[in-house]
Amino acid sequence: MTEATDTDLLPVRSRADIPRARRLVVKVGSSSVSGPNVEQIGPLVDALASAYGRGTEVVLVSSGAIATGFPFLGLEGRPDDLATQQAAAATGQNVLMFRYQNELDRHGVVAAQILLTAGDLQNPTHRVNAQRAIDRLLALRVLPIVNENDTVATHEIRFGDNDRLAALVARLLGADALVLLSDVESLYTKPPQQPGAVPITHVPYGDELAGVTFGSIGAAGVGTGGAGTKVAAARLAADAGTSVLVTATSLVADALAGAEIGTWFEAAPRR
Repeated sequence: MTEATDTDLLPVRSRADIPRARRLVVKVGSSSVSGPNVEQIGPLVDALASAYGRGTEVVLVSSGAIATGFPFLGLEGRPDDLATQQAAAATGQNVLMFRYQNELDRHGVVAAQILLTAGDLQNPTHRVNAQRAIDRLLALRVLPIVNENDTVATHEIRFGDNDRLAALVARLLGADALVLLSDVESLYTKPPQQPGAVPITHVPYGDELAGVTFGSIGAAGVGTGGAGTKVAAARLAADAGTSVLVTATSLVADALAGAEIGTWFEAAPRR
């Protein structure tokens, strides 16, 4: 497929602009790619490969290593102690990458694993090295898959959730758009199971979302993020000029095709 030209890659200021993105970061949560939802990896990869095929530089930030490692360690749920979480991550990360590469093979795309800690992005030397490595991988038409390095991270230096990691990666790479995927098709004015909850379709830059109450999002006991973390991450990316779409993993193909779905966070004008 012919790659997009510079004239095709216009600033991403609306959902309809996503197919023209030069550089795109997509984040998927643990509950979307592990356990009973592991079959969503195939359609997710198909959508990423479609964007890749039209010339977009694609980076995937994927949670799921710890949750993927549960059954291999005989665990029924997320462990409370750090050492067991690290063991699950070390086991599950290998399996998770295999599953992604197995699906990417159908499209002739090679993946690269990037594991980061919060300290890496706080340290100027490590941050520049990470940026340079990912830039080079994208230039070589390799699809980087980023996750927190749970095996060495501690409670004190963790990102807290991969929504924040995805926003920081988007800022690091100057991404045109960030797509945050979860189990819910959009953010709501209150937890969606409560009466009177209304979908939030558009958030102008600087909107404080006064009166909105955020609950959890995603399968309990698997992931660590929530609706509030997605809002915080969206604002972090938007402040750097990256537009953000929050929607469901099951709708990823529509999202990357520019459909009017999910919650759109308008980005600050880039200098």
